[in-house]
Amino acid sequence: MDQSDAHSGLGPRRLAWNAVTEALKRRVPLDDMLDEFAPQERLSGRDEALARAIAIVTMRRLGTIGWALRERLDKGARDERLLNLLAIGAAQILFLDVPDHAAVDTAVQLAQDDRRLKHAGGLINAVLRRVARERDAILASAEPWLDTPNWLEERWTAQYGEELATEIARAHQALPSVDLTVKEDAQGWAERLGGILLPTGSIRLTERTPIRDLPGYEEGAWWVQDAAAALPARLLGAKPGERVADLCAAPGGKTAQLAAAGAEVLAVDRSAKRLKRLEENLARLRLQAETRAVDAEKLDEPPFDAILLDAPCSATGTIRRHPDVAWTKGEEDVKKLAGLQSRLLDKAAGLLKPGGRLVYCTCSLEAEEGERQAEAFLARHPDFVRSPVTPEEVGGLAECLTPAGDVRTLPCHLTVAGHDRSGLDGFFMARFVRRGS
Repeated sequence: MDQSDAHSGLGPRRLAWNAVTEALKRRVPLDDMLDEFAPQERLSGRDEALARAIAIVTMRRLGTIGWALRERLDKGARDERLLNLLAIGAAQILFLDVPDHAAVDTAVQLAQDDRRLKHAGGLINAVLRRVARERDAILASAEPWLDTPNWLEERWTAQYGEELATEIARAHQALPSVDLTVKEDAQGWAERLGGILLPTGSIRLTERTPIRDLPGYEEGAWWVQDAAAALPARLLGAKPGERVADLCAAPGGKTAQLAAAGAEVLAVDRSAKRLKRLEENLARLRLQAETRAVDAEKLDEPPFDAILLDAPCSATGTIRRHPDVAWTKGEEDVKKLAGLQSRLLDKAAGLLKPGGRLVYCTCSLEAEEGERQAEAFLARHPDFVRSPVTPEEVGGLAECLTPAGDVRTLPCHLTVAGHDRSGLDGFFMARFVRRGS
């Protein structure tokens, strides 16, 4: 990147354009693509934040943007890089506080700098200017299901019913909340941070402030963790001195909760890179846990008092936070990962003492990765029984409990009055106890 790019605003837009294009093409996480292309641009922190904001809102509202562009484009326009460049331009015009002329001019310039798209400057200028003129009409006509792929719409409508499924789709269009888990004195920290103390015990921030600038960050008083993601460790109820395994542990929020409870924790993850990040987080928090980079299916250890298994999944419950999931995953991923979850559950069962507790969770909205896994596990393991969760254990949120006593949080749950950043990540959680003592 040369200095003129920095002053013109091309760098952030080029980063967003490349990251969105490659994430969709390779069907890989948007964050990975942003990290891959960021070094090429050498952006300031502010410009990199702009690039991320553009890329994320493009993915979050990709269906609406695609619909708006199709209505204003010749049907023969099929070049993916052109369509994605138009998409990031439209995202800025429709959903970000960016001057229209900046969004249009930078898109035209990026096209002119691209050998394949030099001819498209006039088209880009005309389409994006029309989007800007017709912004109000576009936003008024945008339906909640536009931003959800058909395969997910069909699944959620079948599983949750049309009304609730539509609420989920609408929740995914909004900015996600930023929640914190604290070691102690949640009420005091909520007041210091100007946040809301949620009934589940997490703190929800009400202002957008760089995390590292907040009180308590340097001294390790808290960590960022969605309120739903904080529930599984609480349901495990780790006690001081208990030997606890956190399987598939990275990035480590749940490990931190277990360590803060005084347990002797073994954090297991197959990715050494992700474990390194977990170790860095624990160091900031001044918490201790043993870590091991190994595939959990191959873990060989004496039996544990309690095990937390946050299994790899399709992550459809995190779409409001990672909107690319909706467009980079498919039904084949759900089926493939469901098999892995079954194997991990069986492995965890064999690592647990008689009388021990197992909490299984996934950040998925799909029944194959949640309710059906729980039932199949109990059918395979008659030496285990379900330990039903009570409303009191989840902050009184009875709507998050299934008839069987498992937990099913949805993006449209936990609406906070007067606060536009409501909701929860979509999670499934089940608690089991091994018979015996």
